[in-house]
Amino acid sequence: MAFRTLDQLEASGKRVLLRADLNVPMQDGEVGDLTRLERLTPTISELAKAGAKVIVLSHFDRPKGKRVPSMSLAPVAEALGSVLGRKVGFAEDCVGEAAEKAVSAMAPGDVLVLENTRFHAGEEKNDAELARGMAALGDVFVNDAFSAAHRAHASTEALARLLPAYAGRLMQAELEALEKALGKPARPVAAIVGGAKVSTKLDLLGNLVGRVELLAIGGAMANTFLAARGISVGKSLQEADLHDTARDIEAKAKAAGCTILLPTDAVVAREFKADAPSEVVPVTAIPTDAMMLDVGPNTVADLLTRLAACRTLVWNGPLGAFETPPFDAATVRAAKGAAALTTAGKLLSVAGGGDTVAALRHAGVADDFTYVSTAGGAFLEWLEGKTLPGVAALEA
Repeated sequence: MAFRTLDQLEASGKRVLLRADLNVPMQDGEVGDLTRLERLTPTISELAKAGAKVIVLSHFDRPKGKRVPSMSLAPVAEALGSVLGRKVGFAEDCVGEAAEKAVSAMAPGDVLVLENTRFHAGEEKNDAELARGMAALGDVFVNDAFSAAHRAHASTEALARLLPAYAGRLMQAELEALEKALGKPARPVAAIVGGAKVSTKLDLLGNLVGRVELLAIGGAMANTFLAARGISVGKSLQEADLHDTARDIEAKAKAAGCTILLPTDAVVAREFKADAPSEVVPVTAIPTDAMMLDVGPNTVADLLTRLAACRTLVWNGPLGAFETPPFDAATVRAAKGAAALTTAGKLLSVAGGGDTVAALRHAGVADDFTYVSTAGGAFLEWLEGKTLPGVAALEA
């Protein structure tokens, strides 16, 4: 898709409404993880340096249209100032007199955070009147919140229709990475999909089998596919009511020329806890009193051999219960293998989803992938082939 970026924006002297994602984890009134704030730095710094008045909009948590003091963005604005190394102002509302007064006091290069957009019920209703109130504060709109782009809300979709709209540097990087991964990828393309339930990733699997050459399925969802093939998976977590669905997905993959790679061996245990006694067995020999908690070493070796013949990788979901050793081994080994191929220039790798990001960090290779998305739901919906309202509103 074609969209305008900061390269097309003459920002000097303009009031720039910047939709960011300041929905960060908080612990005792302090920001627990600065990653999202750090990722905003390039866009904010570029705009401020160009002489724009940078007015930051964001939601925070779920106040359900009411003013909830514990969900104020005031402490986040302070943390953003620390990350930027500069003073960041704060306005006690995102529309109306308080916001107007704060904006009118800004000088070129200043940065101002407006209060939580979700303090207004109209935000999640994509209310046109609320969007007009926001639009009155700015001259142009820049969206740097891909993580909120799957929501048609007033500050992501309606506002983008009222002002000249541009993608910020973070949004631009995300869209360009996703385009290279599935839009116009270098082939062959592989996808790794893990997680607990097939039911939460039906749309994802259905979309991917028509767009990739190799689909490796791990996590507990692999158990459902194995059981659908008539393999006994013991006490492993699986969805018996989705066996027909799993078979349908396999049939669709075969018709599309997509190879589905399921585990051939498994790490099994009688109880699910850290350092529980475990053993590696063929998937056809899982004991009736055991559960599969990770894919086995032969499966990972096969996967890495196949990845070496691919040019592009999309990854969503761990291969096993990576939070609980020793059931992190397959995810860590596969992540390190994919990272090595990426740093060698042989593979373009894009990964996303909360568990996936945590797993790559656990493996120590998050920085070695071509792009790691922290967008969560928006990343998943994009993988599912859905139109994201916040992105569509940016189309040139």
